Amino acid sequence: MLAIQDLSISYGKIRAVDKASLHVEKGEIVSLIGLNGAGKSTLLRSIAGITKHESGSILLNDVSIAGESAAAIARKGIALVLEGRSTLKHMSVMENLILGTYTRSDNAQASAEIDMMLDRFPALKSRVKQAAGTLSGGEQQMLVIARALLSKPQLLMLDEPSLGLAPLIIERIFELIQELNDEGMTILLVEQNANQALRLSHRGYVMETGRILLSDSGANLLADDRVQKAYLGV
Repeated sequence: MLAIQDLSISYGKIRAVDKASLHVEKGEIVSLIGLNGAGKSTLLRSIAGITKHESGSILLNDVSIAGESAAAIARKGIALVLEGRSTLKHMSVMENLILGTYTRSDNAQASAEIDMMLDRFPALKSRVKQAAGTLSGGEQQMLVIARALLSKPQLLMLDEPSLGLAPLIIERIFELIQELNDEGMTILLVEQNANQALRLSHRGYVMETGRILLSDSGANLLADDRVQKAYLGV
């Protein structure tokens, strides 16, 4: 579904991503792990059209999306949930959800799916008129994931979805990722919790200082001595 080849991205003189290559097959969960500053978020933002890249290719279903706007890429079926619970904080929960449908023309179906999404996330259902910024951190994370799902993406990209959340909420986030994948959603996951991410993932990549250093199945990366020492605290 997604193929990235030799992607390079710089901020001024700083090379944030250096000739990175990875791919995601339909129906997979693929995790991208690494320390802070490794370039993981920059890579996701480039795929989504938010950050421009210098060189390399980005293909969605064998068609180049490199250089297209973020809006155009969203319409082609890529949804990015940004790090830091990017709700529109002064708008209501319902208004945030409605914005998730902006790429769609099937208004009646989209409206029905908002109701289905509220059934899926009952904590949001009783707060539809509440300003998104007044929700708890876990509720805001559920809201931005729900908003992304309402765009009907082919590929859902999640950037640090468990960051700063309580342990019980983190557990629910990972359960949700598994549920979505069981329903057929393809997921590219950036996550500091390497242990949980690799356990969920069909495959994983390890990124360091802008480069992809390792790639393998999630199980094999969990068992790799280098990964255990650097990212799992073993």
